[in-house]
Amino acid sequence: MTAPPILVFDIETIPDITVAKRLYPQLAKLDDDTALTELIQLRQAEADTPFMPLPLHKIACLSVLWVANGKMTLKTLSLQSHSESEMLMTFFNAIEKLPTLVSWNGKGFDIPVMSYRALQHGLSAPKLFTENTSEMKYNNYINRYHDRHTDLMLKTAMNGTYQKLDVVAIACGFAGKQTIDGYDVVPMVQAGEWQKLTTYCESDVLNTWLVYLRYLTLTGKMTHDEALAWEGYTHDYVQSLKNDDDSVRHQSFLAGWLFDKAETVVNEQHDGKAN
Repeated sequence: MTAPPILVFDIETIPDITVAKRLYPQLAKLDDDTALTELIQLRQAEADTPFMPLPLHKIACLSVLWVANGKMTLKTLSLQSHSESEMLMTFFNAIEKLPTLVSWNGKGFDIPVMSYRALQHGLSAPKLFTENTSEMKYNNYINRYHDRHTDLMLKTAMNGTYQKLDVVAIACGFAGKQTIDGYDVVPMVQAGEWQKLTTYCESDVLNTWLVYLRYLTLTGKMTHDEALAWEGYTHDYVQSLKNDDDSVRHQSFLAGWLFDKAETVVNEQHDGKAN
């Protein structure tokens, strides 16, 4: 059988001020920036954290890495040029092809956020929720222990303490998050730094993909040489990605990646390596 495509994904979010003003009437007459400041203080007071309830996370950026037939494509959509519903439907349409989803905390954050936002927009994602057909009964996107959605944070913890992607990626010799983290997303959106935001989101996807290769090796689904070949192919692909000014989009990521070309296996035949 042909291996299903792989879809590695990550979202970056900002607080939904419009919904927050309905939930907290005291914010209704404030301008958005002031309302955001007040909202953060309200959340800190009521929950001892500035982290918003999942339905209040508006998707600002969605990055996906599509891997199929030995090739990969990295793509990002953001609020700069797409509506939130357009980003969601692009993702849901990709799921219709039944890829293996790969994420870091996707079952705990990304997919729940997408689901709440889809409810708000009245969108449909039937394959994401299918679990009773013969094809999906024992391997679907819903069940915590199935692999059709491989949440690497859950898989690698083995019922132990969950770790951050940044820590695991750096421990494996990959770039990690470098100097940006999730708390920088709102300031980037407010400043209109969309290229910086999308590059950051893509770097999370790349870290997740590279950790996934190690996970496939760990679980015996890929040989060490096959994983090294894919790492080499990924490194070459990332080097080829350019900004509009022809600069290398992920130069910082490449600089932080402890990549040794001499250790990679030269193999042009990637078909069927990842499954």
